[in-house]
Amino acid sequence: MPAFWHWFVVGLTVLFIIYCVWLVSWSAKQGPKDVADDDLVGHKWDGDLEEWNNPAPKWWLYLYFITIAWGIGFLVAYPGLGNYQGMLGWTSTGQYEQEMQYAAATYEPIYEEFAAMDFAELTQNQEALSLGKSLYASYCTTCHGSDARGAPGYPNLADNDWQWGSDEQDIVTTILNGRMAAMPVLAPALGGDAGVDNMAKYVKSLSTGEADAGAQSAQPMFVALCSACHGVDGKGNKIFGAPNLTDDIWLYGSSHETIRDTLLNGRNGQMPAHGEMLGANRTKILAAYVASLSQQ
Repeated sequence: MPAFWHWFVVGLTVLFIIYCVWLVSWSAKQGPKDVADDDLVGHKWDGDLEEWNNPAPKWWLYLYFITIAWGIGFLVAYPGLGNYQGMLGWTSTGQYEQEMQYAAATYEPIYEEFAAMDFAELTQNQEALSLGKSLYASYCTTCHGSDARGAPGYPNLADNDWQWGSDEQDIVTTILNGRMAAMPVLAPALGGDAGVDNMAKYVKSLSTGEADAGAQSAQPMFVALCSACHGVDGKGNKIFGAPNLTDDIWLYGSSHETIRDTLLNGRNGQMPAHGEMLGANRTKILAAYVASLSQQ
């Protein structure tokens, strides 16, 4: 922090503390002279509302001074006055690192024990799954939901449809490094609204089996534009994260308008990397829990 702002914060804080001490002291001395505590002070409102000379009790006043004294002690002991670091040398980074070290010493042996197990065995171990469920609740529910059934744009982890693969290495890689899926804008290549509409119908027909003449006319364009990722048969490719278009599972929705919007604007789904936060051991436990969801 620059020197100007350091002294600005220090000066403003000290002046405010002095003002609080003066205000509390001044308030304690207020009240009409020569009027007993149980007498009226002479003020009237609305003709008949009068005020007793009944000051706040002393203990209430003392609480204010105690609070001010506590605040001064806090500012002496901890950072709070510009660049002043406090007598105790406390920092948020230091506390975080200390807590992380304690957590690692306490829980890492447990993670190591489970991570040493075979993955298939891990997906059946109730203690490991309970731990994995806790990790899932901390890191995954925001996008995939507490029931793991996802939302538009966020895959359902409780079914058996896997966009990037379902074996141990696939799931571990997804959690550690994240994933980035890109569906390009295809509207210009499809030749306008009619082409987009026909392609949307064709894509939907891959799932329903119902194709009109317009849908059938888009099949050559599907082979030319879409088969590189989704395959000629539309069954997808886990290498690219290209979903299977022939089942009834739709990441963004199955309505004609949703499919059309995908063709018009593309999609850019991203799964953030969690490797730095979780580490290898916890990642394997979480992966086992995610894998177990589709087995229930």
